[in-house]
Amino acid sequence: MANSKIPEITVKSLILGALLSMVLASANAYLGLFAGMTVSASIPAAVISMGILRLFRTHSIQENNIVQTSASAGESLAAGVIFTVPALILMGYWDSFDYWEITKLAALGGILGVLFTIPLRRALILEAKLQFPEGVATAEVLRSGEITAEDRSDPVRMATKREDVWIIAKAGLAGGFVKLMEQGFLAWHSALEGATRIGSSIFGFGSNLSPALISVGYIVGRNISSLIFMGGLISWFVGIPLYTKFHPMPDGAALDNAYDIWNAQIRYMGVGAMVVGGLWSLIKLFPALKQGIQSSLQVYKDRFSTVAVPKEEQDIPIQWVGIGALLSIIPIAMLYFKVLDNPVFAITLAILMPIFGFLFSAVASYMAGLVGSSNNPISGVTIATILLTSLILLLEMGTGNMAGAAGAILVGAVVCIAAAIGGDNMQDLKTGYLVGATPWKQQVMQMVGVISGALVIGWTLDVLHTAYTIGSPKLAAPQALLMASVAEGVFKGNLPWTMVIYGALLGVFIIVLDVIQEKRGASFRFPILAVAVGIYLPISLSTPIFIGGMLAHFAKKVGGGKRGEKAGLLMASGLITGEALMGILVAIPIFITGNKDVWPTMSWVPAGVGEIVFALVIIWLFYQAKRKI
Repeated sequence: MANSKIPEITVKSLILGALLSMVLASANAYLGLFAGMTVSASIPAAVISMGILRLFRTHSIQENNIVQTSASAGESLAAGVIFTVPALILMGYWDSFDYWEITKLAALGGILGVLFTIPLRRALILEAKLQFPEGVATAEVLRSGEITAEDRSDPVRMATKREDVWIIAKAGLAGGFVKLMEQGFLAWHSALEGATRIGSSIFGFGSNLSPALISVGYIVGRNISSLIFMGGLISWFVGIPLYTKFHPMPDGAALDNAYDIWNAQIRYMGVGAMVVGGLWSLIKLFPALKQGIQSSLQVYKDRFSTVAVPKEEQDIPIQWVGIGALLSIIPIAMLYFKVLDNPVFAITLAILMPIFGFLFSAVASYMAGLVGSSNNPISGVTIATILLTSLILLLEMGTGNMAGAAGAILVGAVVCIAAAIGGDNMQDLKTGYLVGATPWKQQVMQMVGVISGALVIGWTLDVLHTAYTIGSPKLAAPQALLMASVAEGVFKGNLPWTMVIYGALLGVFIIVLDVIQEKRGASFRFPILAVAVGIYLPISLSTPIFIGGMLAHFAKKVGGGKRGEKAGLLMASGLITGEALMGILVAIPIFITGNKDVWPTMSWVPAGVGEIVFALVIIWLFYQAKRKI
């Protein structure tokens, strides 16, 4: 493979990757500001790429992989920007969006995120061997669409290939149909939720009706999905009931009250657990990270010797990580100075940023390896960054200084962008690892995607703010509002520190449990970040992930063979693909027309249909996964 001549970066893959990055960045910027979440673009980009590249006489799986690598960077960049930068508007620190400042901020954070993935690729993919579910799913999609000469010469292999493609196609149509009915036509609710009062205590529960979340749970398996669900139960069956017992809520909808308490108080337990979990994960990852850096340095040395370096081992030289981090301090300090007009604060923030950027990129990449990019709580990582930065600036600037809050948001923005890019790019590098791609070429295309997305994201924010006003009911920007409340809360002294401390103590307890399990040699472990993710996410997202994990477990128990295992993975990949693609397609007309009601509603659909469709998808996935042949 070291001398493989299969083309990867070609003119058509370069142009297509850059264009898709721009489109997906714009579409997801709207979706994230409107709904508070973005859609992971790796699989949709891979599917779109396969469809377009087949119009050319020659194309390859490596070209498809390169296109999706670049395109998905645009979506990740959008998430990092929209979760943080609008907070400056919401705080009243900015009156409007400055295109060039946002472009520079996005490009710097994105390129740093790419550079940080160089040692992380070896540490997390090769050494820690994390799952990266969407990376695995993307690889299966790419492989199923690739037909080799060997396949054509074997009728049995061709029949299997056709069946693989058909499984993905049917699942993709099903996932897309559910998303269209839920998000486009509003035919049924996207989640089944409820809450009840027992005395003054409120208990809430629910499940999103998303086939993609079932599929993520199926891919990550029983252990991780159970821990995510356990975190959800801690929030909704322990945290909220205890809080409402001692702080009774006024009469009103119990579910609304539960969400209000979770958002304002209990969620910060997840932040505390995430900070402790992040630090512990870095300690645990240090040997693998050290080995990854040493391996990268050795590969770099081998390039100048007679030792043949396989193309699958060729990253961008590791030295560029340190050089890039050091050089970034200058433009970032200039950017911060322009915003804050204080050279001491600007330099302080510019020095903090690469340090926090690498640490939290590692944490975000690790979490992406556990639960995938779509469910990666980047906002939690960003809150931790803003929290720590705010505390440092509070010591320098004192309470009540909103310039300090703005500075913390700026640091959080670059870190959030780097972490979002890092987590998503690790999925792409996992895909590349599985399909035999060249890492440095993927890393170059990630930078192409970053720069392409950065060129349109400032314009997109300005257009959306002009049309809807970010922070209004039409474009609520929930993550950015949360970031603003954290930064202002530190400087105004009204942050729920008690909950952060409770979460940190809970994180320590879970770490102790995990260490005990490790010493016992138990197969079921307690990785703290999985539990922290569950505490931080709504339980309606944790529940379907848990169902998917148990589905995979029971399918294997009843005798699912290798064919069933692959068929289940292909179907899960198809469901994620269809839902992600449709999520983007639904958002595009809304973005173009500026009318969130552009899709006609199907209010005539009977109640309960969504739940029935959801149950049928679960049964169908179980049937595929339990096949023995």
